[in-house]
Amino acid sequence: MKRTIVNPAQLDLESRGRRDYFVALEHDSIWGDHLIPLTVIVGPEARHGQGLVAFGSNHGNEYEGPMVLKHLLSEIDTEAVRGRIILVPVLNPAAFRAGTRDSTLDDGVNLNRAFVEGAGATPALGRITHRIARFVREAIWPHVHVVIDLHAGGEVARFAPATSFHPIDDPEQGRHIESAARWFGTPVVIVYQNETPGLLPSEAEALGKITIGSELGWGAAAQHLGIRWGRQGVIAAAIHSGQLKGSIAPIDHHRDNSQVKAAMVARECFTTSPVSGHYEPLMACGVRVKVGTVVGLVHDFERIDATPWEVRAGVDGVVIAQAWGARVRQGQHVLVTGIIVPWLD
Repeated sequence: MKRTIVNPAQLDLESRGRRDYFVALEHDSIWGDHLIPLTVIVGPEARHGQGLVAFGSNHGNEYEGPMVLKHLLSEIDTEAVRGRIILVPVLNPAAFRAGTRDSTLDDGVNLNRAFVEGAGATPALGRITHRIARFVREAIWPHVHVVIDLHAGGEVARFAPATSFHPIDDPEQGRHIESAARWFGTPVVIVYQNETPGLLPSEAEALGKITIGSELGWGAAAQHLGIRWGRQGVIAAAIHSGQLKGSIAPIDHHRDNSQVKAAMVARECFTTSPVSGHYEPLMACGVRVKVGTVVGLVHDFERIDATPWEVRAGVDGVVIAQAWGARVRQGQHVLVTGIIVPWLD
């Protein structure tokens, strides 16, 4: 399959049919470009400002998303597309090439903190990661109303596999988002704090878009169930938003109604290590706990005879995430516990 190399202004996201692109954003260090793979399929019922976009590799060491979308490039039948579907398997080629969360070989910026005022438009915010944010804002947002941002824990944390979104003020938007998040089939659906500036999902939600994030794996590996859930969720969202013909059945935790919705908004949900050391988990993610339950231990091997620091759940609920690597730093959130809350619908 041939991909056409274009700059963002040359993208055609409106004409009927399928087009496969590499979007070129100028490299900061060499005479060349960063190439973002993008496929758009436009059907006969496409409407202005309506469509679905799915992103992989917002972070460069989270691999389920790129694999999900690479599969879908060959699995989605162009003739079955009613509206507009945009697939971007590797949104952040700078970080993906480095195999790191941030663009460490280029500007060292975290793309999921780069959606800030002036991104890509001022000299201070003009390097590749902020220019990717500008590309999304100017070239993608005007054409879609459904946004799927596929993440995993990378080397930061091990998660109970989950989809995610922020607290939503608009009731109708919130119901659509929650429904789409459930269709992935993951065991947990997370509602998480929205205080971190520069997040791609935060901007999409603020624009009124049906926005779903996810944590489909961990350890800079590829989890087969995470890939299964990602494929299911993207296809379900495309069908239910009217962009793709067909029907789909619930799977796994959505099908058997074992899914839980957990809020990790309150400060007490985050257990912070007061010391550096090595983390020992005592139970798996996804386990129900009570406030005060000892979920893990932080060992200090410089004080080999000292009692390890007990990592306790700060709330009643479910273990959402724990430190992935054994080595942890003072101030690190080594445990996140979510409060189980009711579904909107």
